[in-house]
Amino acid sequence: MPSTLDAFRNPGFRLLWPANFFSYISRWMQMTFLAWIILQETGSPFYVGLVGFFGMFPLLAFGAFGGVLADRMNRHTLLLSTQILNLAAGIFMTVLLVTDMFVFWHSYIVVFASGLGWAFDMPSRRAAVHDLIGRAGVTNGMALDSVGMHASRMSGPALAGGLIALIGVKGGFFVIIAFYIISIAFMLMLKLPTRTSSVVTRSIVRNLGEGFSYVRGNRVILATVVITVLMNLLLFPYMQMVPVIAVEILDVGPGLMGIMMGADGLGAIIGSISIASAARLRHHGRVYLGGSIIGLVMVLFFAASNVFLLSMLILFLLGLGTAGFGTMQSTIVVIAASEDMRGRALGVISLAIGAGPIGALLIGALAQTTSPPMAIAVFASLGLLTVGTVGLLMPEIRAPIAQERNNPQSEAASPAVQRT
Repeated sequence: MPSTLDAFRNPGFRLLWPANFFSYISRWMQMTFLAWIILQETGSPFYVGLVGFFGMFPLLAFGAFGGVLADRMNRHTLLLSTQILNLAAGIFMTVLLVTDMFVFWHSYIVVFASGLGWAFDMPSRRAAVHDLIGRAGVTNGMALDSVGMHASRMSGPALAGGLIALIGVKGGFFVIIAFYIISIAFMLMLKLPTRTSSVVTRSIVRNLGEGFSYVRGNRVILATVVITVLMNLLLFPYMQMVPVIAVEILDVGPGLMGIMMGADGLGAIIGSISIASAARLRHHGRVYLGGSIIGLVMVLFFAASNVFLLSMLILFLLGLGTAGFGTMQSTIVVIAASEDMRGRALGVISLAIGAGPIGALLIGALAQTTSPPMAIAVFASLGLLTVGTVGLLMPEIRAPIAQERNNPQSEAASPAVQRT
């Protein structure tokens, strides 16, 4: 009988999960701190939107390269290195704040450095789930990893808001440093199965080209990439406007702002747990597409709300929808891709997520010239139109997913199927 916590039977996954969680929560806390600082310093929605731009731009610039590294390098070494980079960025920001040398544009340097680590390690994080527990358990593993991500999205902003009220942003960054150290400690204890790959014998440029060609030829992965681009361009930039709406529309302080920023995370946790509990899920793409549509509808409602409790409820329902999107995004790619192309296919997904900074920049500019609710409503309407169109024109995303095998021996020989 399938269990919601099946993946935790694997000792490696029991270390990978908390390592990821503490990294995720540090990222969300940092984004909240920086958005709050810039809003207080400048009062500009556009400058607040730039936090999202610089935090996500490395995914656009280096996401595909991160996928190549996931196929070429030791994934454990790569994951550990990027965590050290995140820790260094947190220490740098703390020093600036403590020494009173901070200027608001320093925030963009710090969040860019963290985004660079995110771009390089995201494909390896998701591929490592498959490495540890294999194809049969990957949906459960990805769903549980999404539970951690969404739990951090709920608790990170809420914790950040509370820390701003209690000890200020300076003290809050000391907490971020502690969390990164904990993540590194778990990562040091983790052992990933040894892999062999033929891609290291070819050039990195050729590896990149192979990844793009592979995605273009696989309709299921291609549809997933297109929807990922649209969602990160048109839905998720709303998050950059939540602090502005909290202050200017709902008239709440940093504590309630943090709680509101985490409301969608609570919905996403419940949605991800439901997916993790599902036995023999076959139509991953339908969950992915349906969750995307629900999320976009809820963002449209959020733009129309000027009542705090109603906004909280809407964000909770939005999280339920985005759980389907977030959990299935990488799961579809991991299941559909062949062993030798998995990292690079995930790298193209990271590149698609990199549409987020463009969306953050555009929604910030539109909010500056109109209003944050109007900007969110325009983006959500465009998202519903375009995502719905992709779902109709690319029906492969709605069908059961079959894995493509470039190397018939790869799955049988892969350490991903080892049991511990």
